[in-house]
Amino acid sequence: MSAAARYGEPGAAIGADTAVLRVQLEHRSVREFGPRDVTEAELEALVTAAQSAPTSSNLQPWSVVAVRDPARKARLAELSAGQGFIERAPLFLVWIADLGRARRLAERAGAVICAPDYLETTVIGFIDTALAAQNAVVAAESLGLGTVFVGAIRNRPLEVAEELGLPAHAVAAFGLAVGEPDPSERADVKPRLPREAVLHRERYDAAAADAHLPVYDERLRAYNTRFGLPGTWTDRILARLKGPESMGGRHALRETLFRLGLPSR
Repeated sequence: MSAAARYGEPGAAIGADTAVLRVQLEHRSVREFGPRDVTEAELEALVTAAQSAPTSSNLQPWSVVAVRDPARKARLAELSAGQGFIERAPLFLVWIADLGRARRLAERAGAVICAPDYLETTVIGFIDTALAAQNAVVAAESLGLGTVFVGAIRNRPLEVAEELGLPAHAVAAFGLAVGEPDPSERADVKPRLPREAVLHRERYDAAAADAHLPVYDERLRAYNTRFGLPGTWTDRILARLKGPESMGGRHALRETLFRLGLPSR
């Protein structure tokens, strides 16, 4: 696999090559899985890789719930916009932005902490959770496993919290289906924006960057056509960000965070 596939451009290349880079360039979402299970040794390796990610001030404000039970996966799939691949995956990891651990630590120490009430700390919780999970994705793919993130776990966060028995001050940030990729799945490496559309040097140049968007629209249209999908990247972005009606219930996230003990003020 090469940068050509990543950008959907035959001449694209990068001037560096390592085994890790090759794994990263080959990343694609996997929604159909083969018959083999994810072993406990592999699960532990994924979590250890996740714990090797950077963390702000060593707060480590995340946890992960490993779900294998078919009935629980089915309920989580229903809570996540009915995405059936969650049920078919042998392992479903729910990544938790977890400020409850620090709260409990303060209670045991008889200390008062107020910073977890503020938006900055909530943001740290989500950022660190994402960094950890991405480490786990790279580790999984290096083991021959496939993955796909599930943002729809935030569609009904109160029900998800109840299903997983989450403590106060914790919220499911996203899910991650993990398993052996089914080679018959019709999917491929999806082209990303041209490098020049995201890489700025010294100062942000919106005009220069955005000049590459029409080219990307055509590349993604060609990719989508291969798999019977309609539209361009622009079409997708405008539809996804149209308004509350396009957010799957997540427009109420601030109120939900408050109810779960993350005021984020």
